[in-house]
Parts: sequence; C-alpha cells; structure tokens
Amino acid sequence: MAQVVLSGKPLAVRPLKVSPAMGASLAFLGIDRAMPLEHGARGCTALSKLFFMRHFREPIALQTTAMEQLTVVLGADDNVVEALRTICEKDGPDVIGLITTGIAEAQGADIPRTLRAFRTAHPAFSPVSIIPVNAPDAGGGLETGFADALEAIIGALVPTTERSTGRLRQVNVLASPMLTTGDAEALHEWIGAFGLDALMLPDLASSLDGHLTEIGFSTLTYGGTTRAAIARMGASIATLVIGSSLGRAADVLKARTGVPDLRFAGLMGLDACDAFTDALRRISGRPVPRSIERQRAQLMDAMVDCHFALGEARVAVAADPDLLSQLIRFLVGMGAEVVAAVASAPSPLLADLPVDRIAVGDLEDLEDSVRTRGLDLVIANSHAVQTAARLGVPLLRAGFPQHDHFGGHARTWVGYRGSRQALFDFANVLTAGRQLVAPYRSRYRAADDWRETAC
Repeated sequence: MAQVVLSGKPLAVRPLKVSPAMGASLAFLGIDRAMPLEHGARGCTALSKLFFMRHFREPIALQTTAMEQLTVVLGADDNVVEALRTICEKDGPDVIGLITTGIAEAQGADIPRTLRAFRTAHPAFSPVSIIPVNAPDAGGGLETGFADALEAIIGALVPTTERSTGRLRQVNVLASPMLTTGDAEALHEWIGAFGLDALMLPDLASSLDGHLTEIGFSTLTYGGTTRAAIARMGASIATLVIGSSLGRAADVLKARTGVPDLRFAGLMGLDACDAFTDALRRISGRPVPRSIERQRAQLMDAMVDCHFALGEARVAVAADPDLLSQLIRFLVGMGAEVVAAVASAPSPLLADLPVDRIAVGDLEDLEDSVRTRGLDLVIANSHAVQTAARLGVPLLRAGFPQHDHFGGHARTWVGYRGSRQALFDFANVLTAGRQLVAPYRSRYRAADDWRETAC
C-alpha cells in the first residue's frame, strides 16, 4: 500500500500534466470523420493543437468557439451556434465533440440549452452527432478528460439493446490514453491472432499512426472507429477494458449493451500479458497461437538477460495514473527500486501500488524528493528534460507529450514484444548512464608498447 500525498502548492512550478480538455479532444481524434470543438478562448485550443502536432507529427482536426472578454461576460451561446453551423456546413462531419474548457466552465455555460437552440435554428444538420463533454481544468488531467469524453461518446452513440449474440467473433476494446498508436496496433494483432475482430474505442492506431492517405489532407479526422461501428458495440461477445481510468465508461457500456467485460490495469510484464492472453483464449475458445508462445519465451529470456542491469536500479517515475501504475508494477517486478513516484492527478488505483509514497503534483515534487537520495533514471514525458539534466541522470521518455523526440507516439510498450523492448531500453539507458570503474594498472606491469617507459 502506498501513501498518497497531495501537493499543497497553490500552483504548478514545473507542470507535469496537461488539461482535461486536451484529453477529451484526444478521444475524439480516434473517431472517424470527427471534429473536436473546444468551447473556450483561442489560446486554449491553440495550445492543444500545438501539443498534438508536435507529439504526433500530423495535422490535427481541432476547432474553437473563440471566446473573448465580451462573450465571457455577456454569454457565448452565439459563438457555439455559429461554430457548429460553420463546421457542419463546411466540413460535413459525422461527429462533433463539444468540449468545455476552464473559461467556459467558469462562465457557467449552459451547453444543453445552447445545443437545443442550434438544433432548432438548423434542423438540416440533425444527422450530425454532437456530443457535449464537460472538461474543467480543475477536474484532473489528460486521463480524466479522456475518460469523460469516452463515457459521453458511449452514452450518445451506443444504443440501449438487449444482449446480442450475432457477432461472436467481435470484442470491444476501451483503450486508455496511456496506450500509444503502436500499442493500439499491437492490440489489434494480439486479438486477431485468436481469430477475433477488435472494435477499439477510440482507435488512434488507424487515425494518428502517421500513415499517408490517397485524399492527402482532410479537415476532419481520417481513420479511427466509425460512428456505425460504435453503434454495433452491443453485438460483441465481450469488452476488454485497458486502463483503470475507464471504469465509469465501461460501466455505461455494460449497462447499455449487457456485454460482459474484463478489466486490466495494464499490459506490461509477464503476469499482465499472461492474464490478457488467457482472457483471449477463453473468449475465442482457441488455443494460444505458437507465435504468441514464442513472444512469451522471448520476453522471459530478456528478463534473464536484463535483470542484472535493472536489479536495485533507483528510478523516479512521473506520469498520468494509468501509465504510472503500469510502469511501477513492471519496474518493481524486475527488481528496480522506485524511489520517487509522482502522479499528475488523484486516482483510486494509486494507493494499491507497490511503493512507499506517491505524490500528486508536478515535476518539482519529483526533483525535491530525490535530490539527496541518489538516482539512476527518470521516466517521464518531455516536460522532464530539464529536471533530469539538473539531477544529472538520463531521461527515458514515456507518456504525453513528447515534443522533442521522434516516434514516441508510435513506440510499443505493451504485450510480450513491447515489454521485451522496454526491458532492453531500460537496461541500455541504465548501463550507459553508469560510470565504469577505471581498470587498475600496476606500476610493475610490462609495457604494452615499445614507446611506453617502464617504471
């Protein structure tokens, strides 16, 4: 059991987390032909777009209602109606995610009433699904907004149906934002190896994985889970929930469809991968494929190879709660010592992690807690570059955002192969960062070269 300590600081000195509105927008970016619309100031949306573009290295579909001083005081209903009309008219999306930001929440925006006004004024756009999401800045971080958006998407697009057995080879996958596009693609392959079709929500692997398309450029998202596919989630044989932050969204989906679910806190390490593989075996009724067995054997060999490098290594980890939980359990399982852990937001799962103390705060909290304790490695997003430099240890980038590193969004962490590669990366970084002891040379040794002068 970990002691969870909340930072008492009135502000973030070296920020770790990003806003819930950014997390909500990310969820909609995994839906095909969607447009996230942030209800707030231009600067809020500009920051979200900048973070996404630098992390994914892709053009991002994102719009704003462009609130300013006057509309904050007098009301911004007209901004919302006009923004929705413009998007529907020019882009013709299937889904619009209407996401409130901190300034709209502080104003007290009545989004349901504004949506009714839009529907009344523009009945021609009734086929467009508009999904409101409340994402105040005080409500948490990336995972919080992402989970709230996923809950709203399920509530709006998944019909309430009786339990169906029409598509027994389909499984729903609710994917936490801790999963990269590489992780999502690995999940598709993992599930497909058992003859099952994965209906992933959201599916960032097909929308933000960095592929080129024939259409060249689209103002909407291209790739991702379609609206029609989301409506068929009730026909799946099971739901796989990856990430503890999606518990409420999973509850909503189960209540609307009756589809049973299996929940996993993470998919790194031998035990977690075995549990997921066994679940797929039971769902599909098929034996574990030889390719999966080989990947498992490769991971076990890597564990033997790397345990000398990771054993008793002193590591500090800072991340969103789902990712923090996954990394800590993996590192502790390999014998590393997590000397400092910082979460970006509170979460019930933090208290169950196998460390002594977890701070909910920023990167300054991490730096202060390890300054005099000794450290070998920092694992965090790109915001921790200066922190690691001041501590004099290497940084292994994980999580969002990674604005100074290419391919971070496509790296695979989960599964047998992802866990194996993570072991290699941890071991390589730790080995490179350790200073080697200079070899002892006796003053009586024979000269290796005629130019050397004997003592």
